[in-house]
Amino acid sequence: MSAVLDDMDSRPGSTTSLLRTVIGLYLRDAGGWMAGRDMVSLMEALGTSATVTRTALGRLRKKDVVRQENRDGVAGFTLTAGAAAMLARGDRRIFTPRSMSDSDPWCLVSFSIPETEREKRHQLRRRLHWIGCGTVAAGLWICPDTLRGEVEEILVDLDLRDMATVFVTRTPMVGGSLRDAAAKWWDLDVVAGLHRDFIDFIHGQGAAVPLPDDGVEASASSFATYVQCIDRWRVIPYLDPGLPGSFLPDDWPGAEGTALFSRIVDAYAGPSAEYVRSTLGVAVP
Repeated sequence: MSAVLDDMDSRPGSTTSLLRTVIGLYLRDAGGWMAGRDMVSLMEALGTSATVTRTALGRLRKKDVVRQENRDGVAGFTLTAGAAAMLARGDRRIFTPRSMSDSDPWCLVSFSIPETEREKRHQLRRRLHWIGCGTVAAGLWICPDTLRGEVEEILVDLDLRDMATVFVTRTPMVGGSLRDAAAKWWDLDVVAGLHRDFIDFIHGQGAAVPLPDDGVEASASSFATYVQCIDRWRVIPYLDPGLPGSFLPDDWPGAEGTALFSRIVDAYAGPSAEYVRSTLGVAVP
């Protein structure tokens, strides 16, 4: 599992990240297998050469995201079991961004891990961070209760369940303001920066993304636009816990970023899938 999670570290816009996004969007809907030559063709629409794409495929194989499988003499790739589970969770996170209300419950994770298991402790902290948990103290983390299932999966996967206690609670009672507490528990400046970078990418000079009211045509261009936007967005819903407004600064850019993302999906998801269908020669919804 940890090897798969390492792929979240791929820099948005890099070849490995874009290829991982293409795989996440279309490999499952293409029947769970895609010819290597078709992956190359799709990546060429993103401006990536065949040689660079094959190198990136090699990286994703080493990260245990895909495995090579030949069908009818054609070299191709399928997802590993761990990657398939990761992408299913990613779909829920990416296309249904979280948004808590003041009355929603919270999950607290308390753990004490001995020094002999420090590598597991490091992995636990890293993975809790990657799903949007905040740090109240070294051994006490907090997240929306909707993430409790993922917290449990992480604890079990690392064989640390016996060293942790999970609580469900209402809004924490803090000494100061909830906004000050949230700013300490999460790096909200980083998350806000990711939202603003995404907004700038959509509206920015030279990279502005058209958002027509009547949709766009299926083409290599619409495919490339959609994949690049998803690639820019996909890390944000992992790190953004979707805190209630009472926890956030007045100038929080999350609502604007989420609204833009929804408009992009509405405009480009269908045409992009049509382009993939024409490239692969299979039905992709």
